[in-house]
Amino acid sequence: MKRLWETEIVGQPTKASGLFDGFVSGLMITLRLTCTLPGVNMLRISMILAMAWMLAAPVQAGDYGLSAAEAFERVERGDEPVLFVDVRDPVEIMFIGWADSADVNIPFLLVDRYDWNADSGGFPLPRNPDFAAEVEAALIERGLARDTTIITMCRSGSARGEPSAAYLREAGFANAMYVRHGFQGDRIAEGEHAGMRLKNGWQNEGLPWQPRMNPDKIYRPTRSH
Repeated sequence: MKRLWETEIVGQPTKASGLFDGFVSGLMITLRLTCTLPGVNMLRISMILAMAWMLAAPVQAGDYGLSAAEAFERVERGDEPVLFVDVRDPVEIMFIGWADSADVNIPFLLVDRYDWNADSGGFPLPRNPDFAAEVEAALIERGLARDTTIITMCRSGSARGEPSAAYLREAGFANAMYVRHGFQGDRIAEGEHAGMRLKNGWQNEGLPWQPRMNPDKIYRPTRSH
């Protein structure tokens, strides 16, 4: 008697690690075929979906995050090439602080001071249209390939850190990662310091940082006339 895996999964990946897209494609074909058969067993379909989830889990969004300490250790270890990118707006860095472990500052979102967002009560933050190209230029400048590990860091990790890493992955930089909780970390929910960013993140994990920016690394776009 064949095992469930051999019976149901007809489109499994060609490698043990597998490609999620290939697996899902095969899974969908299997489910379509199974659902056309008389007396289809929904329990077996549920088991197939459960296996799909377990196999897909290693490549789900968020699995390419690092703690601040892990990112620092990988950068400082020096046994593999790494491009560490601070993706915050340079004005934010000027007032909040800078980690000189970063190789370069390339903002993922740029403050548009010529427009206004009435809903948020602030300036819009459109994506930097040259972000991927500027990251690639930074790699080329250092003689690094597109499959080099790229680590991005923003203020908290969620609004720009993770999205910037996901964006780079979609653009072909397969080993883009991000720093969970970013440079400043999360806000304290309750107590005397409620609302302050004193929980986790680069600063709160005691990693080296400085109040002044590094003029050789900070983002300075060409002045338009």
